[in-house]
Amino acid sequence: MQIITLNLNGVRAAAKKGFFEWLSVQSAEIVCVQELKAQLSDLSGDMLSPGSYHGYFHCATQKGYSGVGIYCRNQPDKVIEGIGITEIDAEGRFIQVDFGHLSIISLYLPSGSSGEHRQAAKFFFMEKFFPVLQTLMASGREIILCGDWNIAHKEIDLKNWRGNQKHSGFLPEERAWLSHVFDDIGFVDVFRRLNPEPDQYTWWSNRGQAWAKNVGWRIDYQIATPAIAQKACSASIYKTERFSDHAPLTIDYDHRL
Repeated sequence: MQIITLNLNGVRAAAKKGFFEWLSVQSAEIVCVQELKAQLSDLSGDMLSPGSYHGYFHCATQKGYSGVGIYCRNQPDKVIEGIGITEIDAEGRFIQVDFGHLSIISLYLPSGSSGEHRQAAKFFFMEKFFPVLQTLMASGREIILCGDWNIAHKEIDLKNWRGNQKHSGFLPEERAWLSHVFDDIGFVDVFRRLNPEPDQYTWWSNRGQAWAKNVGWRIDYQIATPAIAQKACSASIYKTERFSDHAPLTIDYDHRL
């Protein structure tokens, strides 16, 4: 089972940059996408159901903003949109598909970089989402949460960590919260389980020559319950082409849907 996750930074923009052509030659069974920046009515047939994939989406109420989706080769048993909190669900940040005993989630945490009000919204999301994560772990199901968490966990996860300790995405409170997700709830950072090397990033600022110089952040994750995390056998970050300011993160699991 291969799973890809990518923040598209606009599904229509990514389409123009060749994302769906690239996707057509991938072998992934599940593709989680974030930041659609579109309503369903904005999406072409090829965006709704590219190739042999079935598409499922949770769009924001605000046009051109946020939104998440999952493309599946097989139809899931169940689809869940949102977490049941109005302020969060209005921004289209969570969609879950169930296949038997396995749940796969496309998740997009708020970014707090645009100002104090958005950092407050990010902290609100973190506070409300932590019990959701506890419930998911306690469910006994295998869970894989894919997406843009907008937090670099450790110093190894961004190039300029010293200069970013007071910036959204690397604040002590954010990093501690993510540590609680791993250490207290018991979820596993699947990529780091497979790849402990530095300079592994999934997002680069459009300023300067961040991409060319690989001055990036690792803020896109596949975070899983321990048993399914143990079945992960390979991970890669695709950088040959650029469809977004993020890169696709692909992980293979020794598991059949």
